[in-house]
Amino acid sequence: MVRDGQVTAGEEAFLSLVLRLRAKGVEGSKVFAALEKTPRQQFIAPAYAPLALGNCVIPIPCGEYIERLDEQIALLSALQLEPKHRVLEIGTGSGFTAALMAHLAGRVTTVERYKTLYDEARQRFRVLGLDNIISRQMDGAQGAVGGGPFDRIMLWPACDEEPQVFMDMLASGGMLIAPVGAGDGPQTMVCFEKKGSHFERTDLFSVRYQPFLDGVAAAL
Repeated sequence: MVRDGQVTAGEEAFLSLVLRLRAKGVEGSKVFAALEKTPRQQFIAPAYAPLALGNCVIPIPCGEYIERLDEQIALLSALQLEPKHRVLEIGTGSGFTAALMAHLAGRVTTVERYKTLYDEARQRFRVLGLDNIISRQMDGAQGAVGGGPFDRIMLWPACDEEPQVFMDMLASGGMLIAPVGAGDGPQTMVCFEKKGSHFERTDLFSVRYQPFLDGVAAAL
Protein backbone atom coordinates (compact mmCIF):
# COMPACT_ATOMS: atom_id res chain seq x y z
CA MET A 1 0.00 0.00 0.00
CA VAL A 2 3.06 2.23 -0.04
CA ARG A 3 3.99 3.84 -3.34
CA ASP A 4 7.44 5.37 -3.84
CA GLY A 5 7.83 5.57 -0.10
CA GLN A 6 4.62 7.60 0.24
CA VAL A 7 1.39 6.60 1.95
CA THR A 8 -1.76 8.25 0.62
CA ALA A 9 -4.31 9.82 2.96
CA GLY A 10 -6.78 7.03 2.16
CA GLU A 11 -4.21 4.34 2.87
CA GLU A 12 -3.22 6.03 6.11
CA ALA A 13 -6.87 6.19 7.20
CA PHE A 14 -7.35 2.49 6.42
CA LEU A 15 -4.20 1.50 8.32
CA SER A 16 -5.36 3.58 11.29
CA LEU A 17 -8.70 1.78 11.16
CA VAL A 18 -7.06 -1.65 11.17
CA LEU A 19 -4.88 -0.69 14.14
CA ARG A 20 -7.90 0.72 15.98
CA LEU A 21 -9.90 -2.46 15.43
CA ARG A 22 -7.04 -4.73 16.44
CA ALA A 23 -6.64 -2.73 19.64
CA LYS A 24 -10.28 -3.61 20.37
CA GLY A 25 -9.62 -7.31 19.82
CA VAL A 26 -10.90 -7.59 16.25
CA GLU A 27 -8.71 -9.94 14.24
CA GLY A 28 -9.00 -11.68 10.91
CA SER A 29 -7.16 -10.82 7.74
CA LYS A 30 -10.18 -11.93 5.64
CA VAL A 31 -12.41 -9.33 7.27
CA PHE A 32 -9.88 -6.57 6.68
CA ALA A 33 -9.38 -7.73 3.08
CA ALA A 34 -13.15 -7.57 2.52
CA LEU A 35 -13.22 -4.09 4.01
CA GLU A 36 -10.45 -2.98 1.66
CA LYS A 37 -12.51 -4.24 -1.32
CA THR A 38 -15.64 -2.41 -0.15
CA PRO A 39 -15.16 1.38 -0.27
CA ARG A 40 -17.49 2.65 2.44
CA GLN A 41 -17.68 6.11 0.90
CA GLN A 42 -19.66 4.57 -1.98
CA PHE A 43 -22.45 3.72 0.47
CA ILE A 44 -22.98 7.20 1.93
CA ALA A 45 -23.74 10.69 0.66
CA PRO A 46 -20.68 12.61 -0.66
CA ALA A 47 -21.00 15.12 2.18
CA TYR A 48 -20.22 12.35 4.67
CA ALA A 49 -17.36 10.78 2.69
CA PRO A 50 -14.67 12.17 5.06
CA LEU A 51 -16.36 10.19 7.86
CA ALA A 52 -16.41 6.90 5.95
CA LEU A 53 -13.71 5.21 8.03
CA GLY A 54 -14.54 7.01 11.26
CA ASN A 55 -16.27 5.37 14.20
CA CYS A 56 -19.46 7.41 14.08
CA VAL A 57 -23.11 7.04 13.11
CA ILE A 58 -23.78 8.33 9.57
CA PRO A 59 -27.27 9.34 8.35
CA ILE A 60 -28.75 7.69 5.26
CA PRO A 61 -32.18 8.22 3.61
CA CYS A 62 -35.55 7.31 5.17
CA GLY A 63 -34.50 8.50 8.62
CA GLU A 64 -32.10 5.58 8.98
CA TYR A 65 -28.37 5.51 9.65
CA ILE A 66 -25.26 3.42 9.21
CA GLU A 67 -24.06 1.94 12.49
CA ARG A 68 -20.62 2.76 13.87
CA LEU A 69 -17.96 1.16 11.72
CA ASP A 70 -16.15 -0.47 14.63
CA GLU A 71 -19.38 -2.18 15.71
CA GLN A 72 -20.12 -3.36 12.17
CA ILE A 73 -16.69 -4.91 11.73
CA ALA A 74 -16.64 -6.43 15.22
CA LEU A 75 -19.99 -8.13 14.58
CA LEU A 76 -19.03 -9.44 11.14
CA SER A 77 -15.81 -10.79 12.64
CA ALA A 78 -17.84 -12.51 15.38
CA LEU A 79 -19.97 -14.24 12.72
CA GLN A 80 -16.86 -16.14 11.53
CA LEU A 81 -18.10 -16.19 7.95
CA GLU A 82 -16.87 -18.85 5.54
CA PRO A 83 -17.37 -19.33 1.77
CA LYS A 84 -19.79 -22.22 2.38
CA HIS A 85 -22.16 -20.12 4.49
CA ARG A 86 -25.67 -18.98 3.57
CA VAL A 87 -26.31 -15.67 5.31
CA LEU A 88 -29.49 -13.77 6.11
CA GLU A 89 -29.35 -10.07 6.97
CA ILE A 90 -32.40 -8.15 8.21
CA GLY A 91 -31.95 -4.43 7.64
CA THR A 92 -30.03 -3.80 4.42
CA GLY A 93 -29.69 -0.08 5.04
CA SER A 94 -27.02 1.31 2.72
CA GLY A 95 -25.97 -2.21 1.70
CA PHE A 96 -22.48 -1.84 3.16
CA THR A 97 -22.56 -4.82 5.52
CA ALA A 98 -24.21 -7.06 2.91
CA ALA A 99 -21.42 -6.14 0.49
CA LEU A 100 -18.79 -6.98 3.09
CA MET A 101 -20.42 -10.33 3.84
CA ALA A 102 -20.65 -11.11 0.12
CA HIS A 103 -16.84 -11.17 0.01
CA LEU A 104 -16.73 -13.63 2.91
CA ALA A 105 -19.73 -15.94 2.44
CA GLY A 106 -21.21 -17.99 -0.38
CA ARG A 107 -24.65 -16.35 -0.52
CA VAL A 108 -26.17 -13.35 1.25
CA THR A 109 -29.92 -12.69 1.42
CA THR A 110 -30.57 -9.16 2.65
CA VAL A 111 -34.00 -7.73 3.49
CA GLU A 112 -35.06 -4.06 3.62
CA ARG A 113 -38.47 -2.47 4.26
CA TYR A 114 -37.73 0.90 2.62
CA LYS A 115 -37.94 1.04 -1.18
CA THR A 116 -35.39 3.85 -1.49
CA LEU A 117 -32.77 1.97 0.51
CA TYR A 118 -33.58 -1.28 -1.29
CA ASP A 119 -33.17 0.33 -4.74
CA GLU A 120 -29.98 2.20 -3.85
CA ALA A 121 -28.35 -0.86 -2.29
CA ARG A 122 -29.18 -3.04 -5.31
CA GLN A 123 -27.56 -0.48 -7.60
CA ARG A 124 -24.42 -0.45 -5.45
CA PHE A 125 -24.24 -4.24 -5.54
CA ARG A 126 -24.46 -4.16 -9.35
CA VAL A 127 -21.70 -1.54 -9.62
CA LEU A 128 -19.44 -3.63 -7.38
CA GLY A 129 -20.22 -6.84 -9.30
CA LEU A 130 -21.58 -8.64 -6.24
CA ASP A 131 -23.77 -11.30 -7.84
CA ASN A 132 -24.06 -13.52 -4.75
CA ILE A 133 -26.41 -11.10 -2.97
CA ILE A 134 -30.17 -11.66 -3.05
CA SER A 135 -31.99 -8.41 -2.20
CA ARG A 136 -35.60 -8.34 -1.07
CA GLN A 137 -37.94 -5.54 -0.11
CA MET A 138 -40.35 -6.97 2.44
CA ASP A 139 -41.42 -6.94 6.07
CA GLY A 140 -38.55 -8.79 7.67
CA ALA A 141 -40.07 -8.61 11.15
CA GLN A 142 -42.18 -11.71 10.51
CA GLY A 143 -39.26 -13.88 9.48
CA ALA A 144 -41.00 -15.40 6.43
CA VAL A 145 -38.01 -14.81 4.17
CA GLY A 146 -37.53 -18.17 2.44
CA GLY A 147 -34.24 -19.57 1.23
CA GLY A 148 -33.30 -21.08 4.58
CA PRO A 149 -32.05 -22.65 6.64
CA PHE A 150 -29.22 -20.18 7.11
CA ASP A 151 -25.77 -20.72 8.55
CA ARG A 152 -25.50 -17.14 9.77
CA ILE A 153 -28.16 -14.51 10.54
CA MET A 154 -27.48 -10.85 11.30
CA LEU A 155 -30.33 -8.72 12.65
CA TRP A 156 -29.80 -4.95 12.83
CA PRO A 157 -33.21 -3.89 14.26
CA ALA A 158 -33.57 -4.37 18.00
CA CYS A 159 -35.70 -7.25 19.33
CA ASP A 160 -37.69 -6.94 22.58
CA GLU A 161 -36.87 -10.56 23.38
CA GLU A 162 -34.87 -13.45 21.99
CA PRO A 163 -35.74 -13.64 18.26
CA GLN A 164 -37.03 -17.21 18.25
CA VAL A 165 -38.63 -16.94 14.79
CA PHE A 166 -35.17 -16.28 13.34
CA MET A 167 -33.37 -18.73 15.62
CA ASP A 168 -35.63 -21.43 14.16
CA MET A 169 -34.24 -20.57 10.72
CA LEU A 170 -30.68 -21.52 11.68
CA ALA A 171 -28.96 -24.60 10.34
CA SER A 172 -27.22 -26.93 12.77
CA GLY A 173 -24.08 -25.21 14.02
CA GLY A 174 -25.48 -21.88 12.85
CA MET A 175 -25.03 -18.52 14.50
CA LEU A 176 -27.32 -15.51 14.91
CA ILE A 177 -26.37 -12.06 16.19
CA ALA A 178 -29.02 -9.55 17.22
CA PRO A 179 -29.55 -6.55 19.51
CA VAL A 180 -31.91 -7.67 22.29
CA GLY A 181 -33.75 -5.23 24.53
CA ALA A 182 -36.45 -2.58 24.59
CA GLY A 183 -36.58 -0.38 21.51
CA ASP A 184 -36.62 2.81 23.60
CA GLY A 185 -33.49 2.01 25.59
CA PRO A 186 -30.08 0.36 25.41
CA GLN A 187 -29.87 -3.19 24.11
CA THR A 188 -27.34 -5.98 24.38
CA MET A 189 -25.83 -7.36 21.21
CA VAL A 190 -26.20 -11.11 21.65
CA CYS A 191 -24.76 -14.07 19.77
CA PHE A 192 -26.90 -17.24 19.69
CA GLU A 193 -25.11 -20.37 18.51
CA LYS A 194 -27.14 -23.47 17.65
CA LYS A 195 -25.69 -26.60 19.26
CA GLY A 196 -27.84 -29.59 18.42
CA SER A 197 -31.35 -28.85 19.71
CA HIS A 198 -30.35 -25.99 22.02
CA PHE A 199 -28.75 -22.55 21.80
CA GLU A 200 -25.73 -21.11 23.56
CA ARG A 201 -26.04 -17.40 24.31
CA THR A 202 -23.07 -15.02 24.50
CA ASP A 203 -23.56 -11.34 25.34
CA LEU A 204 -21.17 -9.17 23.32
CA PHE A 205 -21.61 -5.46 24.07
CA SER A 206 -24.22 -2.74 24.59
CA VAL A 207 -25.77 -0.81 21.69
CA ARG A 208 -28.75 1.45 21.06
CA TYR A 209 -30.38 0.54 17.75
CA GLN A 210 -33.79 1.24 16.29
CA PRO A 211 -36.50 -1.40 16.89
CA PHE A 212 -38.23 -3.57 14.31
CA LEU A 213 -40.98 -1.76 12.39
CA ASP A 214 -43.87 -3.70 10.88
CA GLY A 215 -44.85 -3.44 7.25
CA VAL A 216 -43.20 -2.35 4.00
CA ALA A 217 -42.63 1.33 3.25
CA ALA A 218 -43.38 1.49 -0.47
CA ALA A 219 -43.33 5.29 -0.70
CA LEU A 220 -39.91 5.87 0.87
